[in-house]
Amino acid sequence: MRSLHTAATGMLAQQTNVEVISNNLANMSTTGYKRRRAEFQDLIYQNLRRVGSQSSDTGSVLPSGAQIGLGVRTAGIYRISDQGSLQQTENRFDLAIRGNGYFQILMPSGEISYTRDGTFGLSPEGVIVTAEGFVVQPGITVPAAARDVTINASGEVLASLDGQLAPQNVGQIQTAIFANEGGLEAIGDNLFLASPGSGQPQAAAPGQPGHGTMSQGFIETSNVNTVQEITALITAQRAYEMNSRVITASDEMLETLTRLR
Repeated sequence: MRSLHTAATGMLAQQTNVEVISNNLANMSTTGYKRRRAEFQDLIYQNLRRVGSQSSDTGSVLPSGAQIGLGVRTAGIYRISDQGSLQQTENRFDLAIRGNGYFQILMPSGEISYTRDGTFGLSPEGVIVTAEGFVVQPGITVPAAARDVTINASGEVLASLDGQLAPQNVGQIQTAIFANEGGLEAIGDNLFLASPGSGQPQAAAPGQPGHGTMSQGFIETSNVNTVQEITALITAQRAYEMNSRVITASDEMLETLTRLR
């Protein structure tokens, strides 16, 4: 019976849906996390009577035909890039991007990764780094003698030094944007890599056309909406149950056939 296989694909689809929702809920407090959404497509159809085929030798055609669907499959898991709320931390090296853009991070392998997580600090050499110690590009070193550091909306890092009236500009943090943010490849630790699906990064100073501005002393929180996720979870659970009932009903129908004498 086709219904057994069709309902099984429905259960597998809802299982994937629940896995995506659970990952969203698990990352409710993850800095810069962007929620995901699973999308599904129906499978191919079997034609019992092909639509538009001739039904007689006089040229009459079938207006609708008869097609039976074979279930559902996962089409993709999309990343929703809505802006998360900004939370004040009072840490002068915490940064948040208002609008489009990603921080550029130099990995130990030499690759450039990208992140919305602006939880930064200083290395023993005074270089601005991530929580894992990876260098934030373009590799800015803050003088050890600096009594205060200001990072403006354009990403300029200004260090106030004793004996100098004007702060010293020690570098400018750049952000990268992509034609298709959803095409970035997630590698964990709040990091992404560019891929053929995302297109090449376009780096520029914050505030330039297409690039958001920078806020010092803030971090971007997760954009997961708890109410929406719980509602989606209940819907997925009910859909899973209904597909399991189809399998039970199909099994009972087969059992009836085996009892025929």
